[in-house]
Amino acid sequence: MPTKISAADASYFLGFDGGGTKTDCVLADREGRVVARASAGPSNPVRTGYTRAWFSLSDAADSVLKQEKIHAGHIGGICAGLGGAGRSGVARRVTTFFERGYTNARVRVTTDLEIAFEAAFGSAEGLVLLAGTGSAAFGRDGSGRTVRAGGRGPWFSDEGSAFDIGRRAVQAAALAEEHRGPQTSLSGRIFAFHQCRNWDQLGEQIAKNPDAVFPKTFALVATLAEEGDAVARQVLTEAARSLARLVASVASELGWREQDVPVARVGGINGRSKYFDAAVDAELKKSVPRVVGVAVGMTPVDAAVRMAVRLGSAEGNAA
Repeated sequence: MPTKISAADASYFLGFDGGGTKTDCVLADREGRVVARASAGPSNPVRTGYTRAWFSLSDAADSVLKQEKIHAGHIGGICAGLGGAGRSGVARRVTTFFERGYTNARVRVTTDLEIAFEAAFGSAEGLVLLAGTGSAAFGRDGSGRTVRAGGRGPWFSDEGSAFDIGRRAVQAAALAEEHRGPQTSLSGRIFAFHQCRNWDQLGEQIAKNPDAVFPKTFALVATLAEEGDAVARQVLTEAARSLARLVASVASELGWREQDVPVARVGGINGRSKYFDAAVDAELKKSVPRVVGVAVGMTPVDAAVRMAVRLGSAEGNAA
């Protein structure tokens, strides 16, 4: 049985970046130096359910603790940026999960958008455009006021996301086969890509776990767009237009009409398709003429552990 560690001696910190596809976790010491990294499965409770989210978060944390040969009692602070945590009930349940497992840790559960913003802008004003399994835009002005658009799940939101792109691509393939839409190479390659033989088998995969099918399809759409497939290019162009609208909505709400709008693009589908990246750039210029691209200096999970260190330090100072 491990030796009990007091809260004052809990000198390690955990940061998490969890979404609908995977969870990244880093462990840092009290100086903020990252000493271990690990990844696990998805941990957005809204999309995967709480049980699977618990397993993913636990697996990732257990891996980094094992690498450093420490246990939960050594953890003094945790910051988890998770998809779905914008809902207060979700954040409360995940906070309770961490507090029960890490009794010496001060815990903050926030959204993946907030840790992405921290990675890009720190305490400055700006706007992040997240495009991964889901999609959203989040901005903060100099006074600290925040505005968010999108990111409410695939049922009626997340336009321009990998999920949305994949769903539209599968629909386009079906319409082409039925001669109700333009012909596309998607029709001839969608089944092999998903290792199935027909629409019935693909439909079964989608019914079982749509998050395992639609976001994955982005890679096929990107490949066909590079090859010149008109339908694949149209799907990506429409997605880019949707993402630009998210940015325009947030910028407008913040009153950024006559000033430069600093935008950082984050998420798993950025940088994976030259055609898509160029389309997003073009649509942003149309929707927000004074957009200024901002390079992200660190990963969101590294920003999360930086926030965890601050959280633990604040508690120590208060004591």
